[in-house]
Amino acid sequence: MSDELLINVTPQETRIATIENGMLQEVLIERSCRRGLVGNIYKAKVVRVLPGMQAAFLDIGLERTAFLHLNDIDIPQIDSVDSEAAKLAEQNQELSINHVLLEGQELIVQVIKDPISTKGARLTTHITIPARFLVFMPNSTHVGISLRLTNEKERQRLKEVVLKHQPEFGENGYIIRTVAEGVSEEEIFSDMKFLNHIWQSITERSKDQQSPLLIHEDLALVMRMMRDISEKNVGSIRIDSRETFNKITHFAEKFIPQLTEKIEYYPGESPIFDLYCVDAEIQKALQPKIELKSGGYLIIDQTEAMTTIDVNTGSFVGKNNQEETIYKTNLEATKAIARQLRLRNLGGIIIVDFIDMEDEEHRRQVLRSFEKYLANDSVKTHITEVSALGLIEMTRKRTRESLEHILCETCPTCQGRGTIKTVETISFEIFREVIRESRQFDAQKLLVLASKSISDYLLEDQSSAIAELEEFIGLSIKFKITDDYHQEQYDVVPL
Repeated sequence: MSDELLINVTPQETRIATIENGMLQEVLIERSCRRGLVGNIYKAKVVRVLPGMQAAFLDIGLERTAFLHLNDIDIPQIDSVDSEAAKLAEQNQELSINHVLLEGQELIVQVIKDPISTKGARLTTHITIPARFLVFMPNSTHVGISLRLTNEKERQRLKEVVLKHQPEFGENGYIIRTVAEGVSEEEIFSDMKFLNHIWQSITERSKDQQSPLLIHEDLALVMRMMRDISEKNVGSIRIDSRETFNKITHFAEKFIPQLTEKIEYYPGESPIFDLYCVDAEIQKALQPKIELKSGGYLIIDQTEAMTTIDVNTGSFVGKNNQEETIYKTNLEATKAIARQLRLRNLGGIIIVDFIDMEDEEHRRQVLRSFEKYLANDSVKTHITEVSALGLIEMTRKRTRESLEHILCETCPTCQGRGTIKTVETISFEIFREVIRESRQFDAQKLLVLASKSISDYLLEDQSSAIAELEEFIGLSIKFKITDDYHQEQYDVVPL
């Protein structure tokens, strides 16, 4: 079934929901105050070279320096590479970052991964600029074709068209995109001309300007979606903003006329995301527990190091035997997990703990099912076999922050742990701190500042313990409730 796209636009935020078979599969969010950086091109300055990491940190004008690894550097394009280093590179011999970059050096880079958590943006010098049908590679002469374009005759035709016009623009490289299938030579040539014009303006702007400098910004979310969309997979596009509707319609009339009739303006009184309960599904995607229709459930735990997904039978007891119950739960989980990976935009290392299966054929079937549902994901994934413990290890490319990181922040009380210390634990910590303060300072008495729950527990449940403590240290202890203190927060002040 074709996708349905719902686009919700406000001055502060743009949200795009992908609906498949009546269910939310993916949501993209871009806020005007914090737009994504992937695709942006900068003139950057090398701040620090780290031979031990074979990488460098570059200043691109952001709060945190960006990261550039040796593997992401197009060696022949770097001015500082001496003849000896260039020879090593040509011979595919080991090369150090010291041979390539120098502190204070300026170079053109592109963001390939947004800043995530405490990490800065990831960079490359392999510049790529996408258009409707082509991806432009200014530092290459290679002409490639998307693997998703499977018609061999069409692949050959498109490649011949690009090779025919390539010399007119200085032998730059191109990748032919899937959406180029069936388009005319004139449209391909128009894309080549447009891309070379953009690159010329980028190089001109970077010549006389000092780094750090943003020299090319990728399109806003809605226009990126229109540029990358495949009209064959889209049933309709509904937009709740008249201005955005007009922009998208104009773009479609010019570049994708066959898509024009699928674009609709949504004037409804109820929010557009209410059509498929999108907001409710987003709220569910922020919860660790996901219920399965059979009665089983998933527990998804996203951490800095990796994401773990645990599959449980829950209330599902099956009809025949335990092995069959486990098998059916795992099969159902494969579809749910693949959907949650897209919906939550989970990336990096992911460990899926399926329920242990004794039957080897059941393991193979679960793996095939998981691979089938992952094939619908536009983000690159790599998956391993089911281990003896029923685990599947996989990676999913991470280029932007997850849904949770966009919409949530770390809890100021538990600092992301998910738990807080008990009232009893904090009370005993206060007792130890009181003894420490009484020995360190020559005080007349001590004042304990704490939250209401802690103060109430100390004064009511631990009153006798406090009396014994006062006698032990030879000082009186006073308590003051501080409303803006959370449960783990306290101070012991000598008076």
